[in-house]
Amino acid sequence: MGNKNPASVIREALAKALVFYYPFAGRLKEGPARKLMVDCSGEGVLFIEAEADVTLEQFGVALQPPFPCREELLYDVPGSSGILDSPLFLIQVTRLLCGGFILAVRFNHTMCDGFGYAQFMTTLSEMTNGASVPSIFPVWQRELLCAREVPYVTCTHHEYDEVADTNGKIFTLDDMEHRSFFFGPTQISALRRFLPTHLKSCATFEVLTAGLWRCRTIAIQPNLEDDMRLMIIVNAHSKFKPMIPVGYYGNMFGFPAAISKAQDICNKPLGYVLELVMKAKSEVTEEYMRSITDLMVIRGRPLFTTVGSFMVSDLTWFGLLELDFGWGKSVYAGPNHHIAGFYTRYINHKGESGILVSVWLPAIAMKRFVEELGNMLTQDIDDHVIHEDVPLISKYNLPAMIR
Repeated sequence: MGNKNPASVIREALAKALVFYYPFAGRLKEGPARKLMVDCSGEGVLFIEAEADVTLEQFGVALQPPFPCREELLYDVPGSSGILDSPLFLIQVTRLLCGGFILAVRFNHTMCDGFGYAQFMTTLSEMTNGASVPSIFPVWQRELLCAREVPYVTCTHHEYDEVADTNGKIFTLDDMEHRSFFFGPTQISALRRFLPTHLKSCATFEVLTAGLWRCRTIAIQPNLEDDMRLMIIVNAHSKFKPMIPVGYYGNMFGFPAAISKAQDICNKPLGYVLELVMKAKSEVTEEYMRSITDLMVIRGRPLFTTVGSFMVSDLTWFGLLELDFGWGKSVYAGPNHHIAGFYTRYINHKGESGILVSVWLPAIAMKRFVEELGNMLTQDIDDHVIHEDVPLISKYNLPAMIR
């Protein structure tokens, strides 16, 4: 792209992409029985162009969450963060002194899931490189997953159990510490050592999740008889017959909950925890998805259970790290700030490819978590780099509406 302004290029491509993803330029309304609907009003999305007087190198050797100055890198435009009658996308391009740039995005999760978001970002990258049409055409068809005429719940949904916090185990953000941990082939192999022969070939995501759930449970020190929940975000596109059409970008995921007593997670073999993870993932079927859709209607969009819960999501297969907006592939592509345990593809400062996992815990629990994880891996696994504060002066243009 030479000396072109990345903000201008991405802004122009965004306008083209929204022709195909026009609902994103609308606004959410609430209809009868609190049903959410999109008014395709063409009001646009928010776009911010910013400049920062720093280089990429000043963010540290390891580019990973938590990032300094995240509020400046994705400015929360006043009045823009609501669910209803607010922009559905906010995109900020921040140019750096070194010639690089940071592309940060916030989107309304009621419009799409991570799979749909990745599909839209792929289209955006294609448009920046001169494409006139997307390689995958978007499919709206939200009627594919509507509540049945007579809604009824046919599956057990522990993720929506109503649980009282009797032991004060719902963490507040006041004393939370956010750290990222890198897991390469060596660390994954170390976890597999704890598994029986018939489980050693299980998926990396499942093995890693079992190990993290155990370490996290030990770290937060619950009562031994407490029920602990692991909620796994599972892509359900392939669970339907016939399969969901290619290009569908609506929410199509479940997050089934594995439940076990704290003492069993901490004391039983890791294979026990792994089998809980595998069983929970297998619960997501077409009937499960239709049951949960009916549950939303019957119970009025309940919140998921937070007491004793740990939520994880595998983003490694989304392909975000491979996207090229005209200046080469990204050095980091993933969440900036989120309390869920997101797994993203990552290449560390040694050039080693692996998985980066974000962990949120109270400071004292984080210390125990690091110690327990280190004990499991029998080596120094803390690949986290503490970032020094970076002076950042951003010059914001007025938020622009892309139509």
